[in-house]
Amino acid sequence: MVSVYQTIDTSHEDLIHDAQLNYYGTVLATCSSDEVIKLFDVTNKKQVQIAELRGHRGPVWGLSWSHPMHGNLLASCSYDKTVIIWGQQEGKWHKVYEYTEHGSSVNCVCWAPHEYGLILASGSSDGSISVLTYTTTGNWEAKKILDAHSVGVNAVSWAPAINASFMLNPSLNQTVNSLVKRLASGGCDCLVKIWREDQSSGRNWIEEARLEGHTDWVRDVAWSPSLSLSRQLIASCGQDCRVIIWQSQRDVNGQSASEQLGNTVEPAVWKLLPLQTYSDVVWHVSWSLTGNILAVSGGDNKVTLWKENLEGNWISLSEITRGRQTANAYTNEAGAMNGTFVRDSLTSAPCNTNSNYFDTVAP
Repeated sequence: MVSVYQTIDTSHEDLIHDAQLNYYGTVLATCSSDEVIKLFDVTNKKQVQIAELRGHRGPVWGLSWSHPMHGNLLASCSYDKTVIIWGQQEGKWHKVYEYTEHGSSVNCVCWAPHEYGLILASGSSDGSISVLTYTTTGNWEAKKILDAHSVGVNAVSWAPAINASFMLNPSLNQTVNSLVKRLASGGCDCLVKIWREDQSSGRNWIEEARLEGHTDWVRDVAWSPSLSLSRQLIASCGQDCRVIIWQSQRDVNGQSASEQLGNTVEPAVWKLLPLQTYSDVVWHVSWSLTGNILAVSGGDNKVTLWKENLEGNWISLSEITRGRQTANAYTNEAGAMNGTFVRDSLTSAPCNTNSNYFDTVAP
């Protein structure tokens, strides 16, 4: 059972395109076509604005919080072709770094798992993906994937850095630094692609797989944070009104601990599992922290929660229909927020509404 938890008016002056909770779920960041990023203290159902960040010169499309291990950092991307990393010092927010090497609108940003270090990926309408790494010398090093998607990149999402074997045997921690880094991307070429960092070629990124199943632009991708030894899941959604779950399954019997940790360059085989075709464009997909529940939001003004049953079928747990001028936060029957966050489909779509609200969803 899902119930309303909190409703917040952000007072943005134009469309909201993204809203993200920090790691602890205490601060909510929103961004808008009004070129402004706002931060709200939402602890104990508060909704107090604590900062307003100005620096972009166009609509701000996306946000991503870093893991607190690397400090209190927020990345933003904009139509103005830039990525800005914001930091907090002595209680005040300021611009830490600005990346200006994309040739067109930057549509998405995503921090890598903290085990990899301080690494940020961004995707642009120029068709490229940039991977920014903070080095030991205190500089940001950029690696670019040119022509990642023709026409443009709409979404990027990192593979989890570790899985259950590491959690059960911490003595394996010496292998973490040698883990193979992977990320997924979705673009205007109707494809989902898997990219792998190739350490033998100067840590350049190579295309490992291309997943064909969508018939129109892919709007979002989300790699499940699941700790499963035997499989990985990626969810994607698109302009074709479809949601697809991509499943990679492998036999871990006889594998070394290094292989079970994901430290292999062997590409996986991905299986297409169509979830549902909706009545309107699907804008966003988001996994719960444990990777067992998927939230879907789209242009039909609904958020749907999905979970896999014991037979391996994905079933709808709950569906929330929202009015065009309201947006809320939701909890389960126990009243617990587990950190799952879904951007409001009404406000994440550039043409849908001028509502100044956002949604959070927790199963």
